[in-house]
Amino acid sequence: MINKFQNKYRVSSSRLKNWDYGKNGAYFITVCTKNREHFFGEIVSINNENEMQLNEIGVLANQFWSEIPKHFPFVELGNCQVMPNHVHGILIIDKKNIVDNIVVDIVADIVVETLQCNVSTENGIKNDKMSKISPKRGTISTILRSYKSVVTKNSHYLNTNFEWQERFHDNIIRDSASFERIQNYIENNVARWKEDKFYN
Repeated sequence: MINKFQNKYRVSSSRLKNWDYGKNGAYFITVCTKNREHFFGEIVSINNENEMQLNEIGVLANQFWSEIPKHFPFVELGNCQVMPNHVHGILIIDKKNIVDNIVVDIVADIVVETLQCNVSTENGIKNDKMSKISPKRGTISTILRSYKSVVTKNSHYLNTNFEWQERFHDNIIRDSASFERIQNYIENNVARWKEDKFYN
């Protein structure tokens, strides 16, 4: 369904309605480059086995993904794979108690402000309208926005054309069987590249 926002057409969110994306749980995330352009390197066959050869931007994408828990200490990482035009990874949110949540909110604020979040300020006061539509602290959207921002900022030193697709794909992992299946999918993604829906 397509709606209008500020007199422009926007595609409705693919997020699950009434689900708190800051809630404890495991999330399978896919973030694509704009137009699925191969910004991260290429998959080559060596001795009949596929191997992902990361270029400099691919190394950055991999490095900053691995550093997510440093900035969001309530996040643990499952398997991750940087592909030529997308990144697959599992983010596990585990907010143990209220004290951790307070720390999390402080850390998330610092990271988001550092990455120049889209909550604009005017004379030191946050714009209420932007604040309401901005991702909430400690959520998957905040984490992904920060990740995409830091990769973009650093990638532009190497290639000013680098861009992400505007959104990201997410799948809430609801049980251990699904978790294992997705872990295996990510692990085997390079080997099965030509069967991947993002292959081009």
